[in-house]
Amino acid sequence: MSVKPDTFDVLGIPIAVTSLPDAQARIEGWAADQTGRYVGVREAASSMAMSDDPDLLAIAQGAAMNVPDGMPLVWIGKLRGLPVQRTCGPDLIDHMMATSAQSRLKHYLYGGKEGVADTLRAVFESRYPGVQIVGTECPPFRALTQQEDAAVVERISASGADVVWVGISSPKQDVWMRDHVDALPQTLIGVGAAFDFHSGAVQRAPVWMQKSGLEWLHRLSSEPRRLWRRYLILVPRFAWRVLRAEVQR
Repeated sequence: MSVKPDTFDVLGIPIAVTSLPDAQARIEGWAADQTGRYVGVREAASSMAMSDDPDLLAIAQGAAMNVPDGMPLVWIGKLRGLPVQRTCGPDLIDHMMATSAQSRLKHYLYGGKEGVADTLRAVFESRYPGVQIVGTECPPFRALTQQEDAAVVERISASGADVVWVGISSPKQDVWMRDHVDALPQTLIGVGAAFDFHSGAVQRAPVWMQKSGLEWLHRLSSEPRRLWRRYLILVPRFAWRVLRAEVQR
């Protein structure tokens, strides 16, 4: 398997032609070389936001892999005849934890509100006996001092983790991964709301909404004040930009 997956372009972002098993195999392979990498988890709103900002777009383009979190990205890939499957953050972390006892990968949980990472650890250890979670951390909702940040890097490096799951929210988690990838030998994966979903802090949409591309509607109705701009402005702009680009292809 090549180091990087095949990709297709969406608003300048290379989206991986992948699936949960393919992403799992690739991440397991990366664990053997002790090279720092980061993985973006892209859906329509974050793709639009990153495409709008040259610095964020460079972060997306520098990722070892951008997995298709949202169904619109999957549909774009399938329209181009590519064997792409939805590989969303909550499903990816759950899949990797489920196979951890066999893969022997060690995991570190970084993110969430106070206590969420510890709750998430307990959930996965109960759900998947043998899973190896070697550290948890919920950073404060402020910029860390230089000394605090150095201590975070030291803790994660010393943990022996192969994968660091980053649940801060996009694009903060993407910036964090870009800023720390050279100092850490692990694969960093930004999974945002996955921490809240699996810890039980936030209820995820029903499976039928996930499969039909309506998960955004459930999230908007659950947190309208926080998410209205993401789903009522960024997503329609994404749809228009992508439609225009496809017509011009």
